[in-house]
Amino acid sequence: MRMSPKPVQTFRDDFTYSNSPGAVARFPFPFPEDEYRYSVNIEPHVTPGPEGSVFEYLLDIDEHYLSEMAERAIVLEENPKRCLAMPHMDLACWDMIERCMTSLAADYPEHFSLQVDGDQWTWENRLLNIHDTFTFGDSSTLPLPPMEYMGRQVQGDFALMDQRDGDLFLDAGIVTCPADWSLAFDAGMSFSEWHGPVPLAHEMGVFERALKYLTAIPVGRPVRRLNWTLTVNARMDTSPETYPNWGTDRASVTADNVGEKVHLRVELQVLDRMPRSNALMFSIRTYLISFDDLVTNPDWARRMHRVLKTLPPELIEYKGLGRYHDLAVEWLSRFDPAN
Repeated sequence: MRMSPKPVQTFRDDFTYSNSPGAVARFPFPFPEDEYRYSVNIEPHVTPGPEGSVFEYLLDIDEHYLSEMAERAIVLEENPKRCLAMPHMDLACWDMIERCMTSLAADYPEHFSLQVDGDQWTWENRLLNIHDTFTFGDSSTLPLPPMEYMGRQVQGDFALMDQRDGDLFLDAGIVTCPADWSLAFDAGMSFSEWHGPVPLAHEMGVFERALKYLTAIPVGRPVRRLNWTLTVNARMDTSPETYPNWGTDRASVTADNVGEKVHLRVELQVLDRMPRSNALMFSIRTYLISFDDLVTNPDWARRMHRVLKTLPPELIEYKGLGRYHDLAVEWLSRFDPAN
C-alpha cells in the first residue's frame, strides 16, 4: 500500500506517533524464524520491489515523512554535531545528493521534481515547500552544506563510508534517530571499530565476512538487510547524547502497559556504491510498531514471543532489554498457542 504523508506527530514528550492500519500491514517484520541469531543477512536491494512495500524503491517515503523531518529539525537544533562531513567527503556528499534526488523524483513525482541543465540543477520538494536552483558540485550555491541539505529531506539516518586500505571508514553522516550509538563518537572509525561493542558477532566472524562483501559492492547493485531492537515509547532519538531523556523509560514498563509502551524498532539498512567518490552510502531507515499493533498479526505475535523467549543473555544486555524483557515475554505469551 502506498502511504501518503499525514500531519506531524511527535516522537517525544506526548508521543502522538501512531501507525495507520496500512502502515502496520507494510511493516518490515524482521524475523524469518522462531529464533534470532546473528548472521550476514544481506540480500540485493533490487528495485522496484513489491508494490507498496518498504522494499519498492531505494528510498521509502511513507505517512511519517513530515513527522520525521520535524523531529530531525528539532534534533539538529539541539545538537548540530549530529550532522558532519570530513572535508575529503565533499564529493561523496554530492554523490548522495544526486542519488537521492534522482531516485525521489523518479519514484515519487507527485512530491518531488528535478530539472537538470548541465551543472545547473533545480530541485523541488513539495512536501517541505523547498524550491532551489544550484550548481551541482558547488556547495556555496546551496542554502546548507550538502549532507545537511539532503539529509533534512529524506527519512532515516545516513552515513557515508570512505573506502580505503581495504576497509570502510565512517567519515560523514546525518544521524538523528540512532539506536544507542553516536555519530560524533564513531566518526572516523573503521568498520570493525564502529561495530566493536556488538557481542557474539565478532567471535562468529560475522563482521569479517560482512566487510569482505561490502567492499566488493559495485555501482548500481545496492544491498540491504534488516536490523532490530526494542524501544520504550515511540522515541526516534535514542542516542547516548540524550540518554538522560530516555534511559529511565526502560523502568516505566509494567505488566499493564507493555502493549502500549514497548515498540519493535526495525532498521532497513541499504548500502549503495557511489559512482564518483567510490564511497558507500549507508541508509538506516527506522520503523516503529507498538506491541499492541504488532499482535494484530497473529503470526508476528507468536514469533515475537518465541524470539524474545530464546534470546541469548548477551543480546538481552546489549540491546538494553534487561529491565523489561521478562515482562514483554510474559505479555506476548498469551498470543502463542504453544506456550
